[in-house]
Amino acid sequence: MTCQFPLAPARRLLAGALLASSLPLAGAAPNAAQDAPWCARLAVRLPNISAAECRQSALAPSGVTSHHGFPILERDIAPARADAPRVLLLGGIHGDELTASALVFEWLKQMDTPAAQAMHWKVAPLLNPDGLLAAKPQRVNARGVDLNRNFPTPGWQQEAPRYWAKVTRSDPRRYPGKTPLSEPESRWINDTIERFRPDLIVSVHAPFGVLDFDGHLHPPSKFGRLLYRSVGVYPGSLGNYSGRHKQVPVLTIELPHALAMPSDAEVRRIWHDMLEWIGRNL
Repeated sequence: MTCQFPLAPARRLLAGALLASSLPLAGAAPNAAQDAPWCARLAVRLPNISAAECRQSALAPSGVTSHHGFPILERDIAPARADAPRVLLLGGIHGDELTASALVFEWLKQMDTPAAQAMHWKVAPLLNPDGLLAAKPQRVNARGVDLNRNFPTPGWQQEAPRYWAKVTRSDPRRYPGKTPLSEPESRWINDTIERFRPDLIVSVHAPFGVLDFDGHLHPPSKFGRLLYRSVGVYPGSLGNYSGRHKQVPVLTIELPHALAMPSDAEVRRIWHDMLEWIGRNL
């Protein structure tokens, strides 16, 4: 792994100062993707991802920033076919699941393969940058909200607070927020679903080591060593909101570890198995 945390205070202050001086201001024209001033800071935290690899990913600011001003990064990869299946690939909804973001960065290197080029991709590898870049990586965002409990599922106003209080015993790591879509990060996901209109959402998490699925398609049985096992639905979760309410299937990939990446061979196997399943089902 390339990350060591928590960073020493002096290093944290220096990294923050460098980032603040180099990131584009809100509303300003974004830097070219190859400049990627955010990559030096991400490389300190993400396992197996160097600053050079981050720059090569060709990610660019979406125009939306986190509470601490870090850009939500995205990349649109359009195929030659206008009717190609549209896949929204997301990572890092929970900031302490470092491998979830790193895996999406790894897969961005594989987008030139014929199987990948048969699809239209919208990719966002790091949806909770403030959680990832906290002194100690944390599940929630800068305002203490679990982004994966902040989506407007039916009855959210009653069910989400009740579930948080009674089932999680007010676990601060699973706080759903005061209102649905209260956070810029969850709003970006919701707005992107509306604009991009994906046929499938792939959301990478850790560390359950399984595949989960919400939607009308037949779920996959296995990607690499990951076997299908439903982990349930929750008020405000993306799977509940998109897969069940909006009828946009959500495939959740739960890696076995939040800090240690799978082997390179396993990363490739999961990717290839996923592409084959998408090709058969979309």
